[in-house]
Amino acid sequence: MVPRSRPVRVEVRVELKPGILDAEAESIQKSLGLLGIPSVARVTTARIYDLEFTGVSESEATRLANEAVERLLANPVIHRVTVRPPSG
Repeated sequence: MVPRSRPVRVEVRVELKPGILDAEAESIQKSLGLLGIPSVARVTTARIYDLEFTGVSESEATRLANEAVERLLANPVIHRVTVRPPSG
């Protein structure tokens, strides 16, 4: 019987860099004010990708997540990215 390795999850957070127009966040902030929730000083949006890998080590999963960021998930010109490695 082949032992099954546990899945390794890595969280990737992709958000716009400061100074880049976030039209969705601006619309949400305006709408909150119209709904009577006017004290929101700032709204930002972000995409969270939970990547789950099997058959690899935690360090390899983090490396693969960073490769996914570079090749597909984010544009380094406009996005700020946080890759959260697996927690013990």
